[in-house]
Amino acid sequence: MQSTYLNYALRQLEAIVNIPSPSGFTAEAVRYCSNEFANMGYTPEITPKGGLLVCLGGEGEGLLLGAHIDTLGAMVREVKANGALRVAPVGGLQANNTETETVHVYTRAGKVLEGTLQLENASVHVNGEYSKTQRTFDTLELLLDAKTHSAAETRALGVDVGDYVAVEPRFNVTETGFIKSRFLDDKLSAAILLAYAKYLKDTGRRPRRRVYVDFTVFEEVGHGGAVIPQDVVEMLSVDMGCVGTGLQCDETMVSICVMDSKGPSHKAVVDGLVEAALRAGVRYALDVYPHYSSDADVAVCAGNDVRHCVVGAGVYASHGYERSHIEGLANTFDLLNSYIETAD
Repeated sequence: MQSTYLNYALRQLEAIVNIPSPSGFTAEAVRYCSNEFANMGYTPEITPKGGLLVCLGGEGEGLLLGAHIDTLGAMVREVKANGALRVAPVGGLQANNTETETVHVYTRAGKVLEGTLQLENASVHVNGEYSKTQRTFDTLELLLDAKTHSAAETRALGVDVGDYVAVEPRFNVTETGFIKSRFLDDKLSAAILLAYAKYLKDTGRRPRRRVYVDFTVFEEVGHGGAVIPQDVVEMLSVDMGCVGTGLQCDETMVSICVMDSKGPSHKAVVDGLVEAALRAGVRYALDVYPHYSSDADVAVCAGNDVRHCVVGAGVYASHGYERSHIEGLANTFDLLNSYIETAD
């Protein structure tokens, strides 16, 4: 991967990560990505459900590259008597790794209020049960950074049930190349696909088959990839690669998922990806994900007759403060480029 496209991907990643987009609250992120594609010379289409579809060119049977730009988040479910908020998770947000995080509440009228997720009675000098209390969204509360001590005062700020809550991503790239942020799942993949689209335009290269990019907006709640273009016969979910105990992948590699919680990936696709990785000298890992599903699974389960697989840069601490590496980003880009150039 040339440094031009690596640096572009990192800039886009930082921009997209800092646009709040919990599932159902994705319009701004979609508009941003749509404008990026349009500025490159593509013709992006915003789907009825709010996702983003763009054809990168090519002829023949379609290959869909899917990534999701919706993230985990929360929603106000109760304005408490003390003026704090009780929230419900959107997607798989974890209470035990969001405690003490800065968050923003987006009211229906367009107001943005800052606050913090804290354990109820969060002072250790006061609460003798602090270390023993299980962290759940019933024991955490959202404290607004506003002078409010009652439900009436909080409601007067414009806050109501159904308002979206976004967690600060805390994006950082270290001197050693590690990328640390919430929501690398899956905005890292979206940035890679934007870089790939730019590479095709800049170089004038044309895919050997018709290639689509699909940025879905409901993956984290299970129905993002249910509808795909009719001419698509193969789908790659470009989504985070798992890193952890029992797996081969690390943050510097691209992961090829051979099986997830829904079953095996299509063997012909896996074989083709491995051949493409070897041809390009890409550092890759084959892994089984027992606690994972993707938009490719959703597409197949919705009745789409497509071959499918999941590939993505290795990401550690998924659904928390995640970590990847610029080498994992580059290896993912190079794998996709090698695979698409030779696909027929």
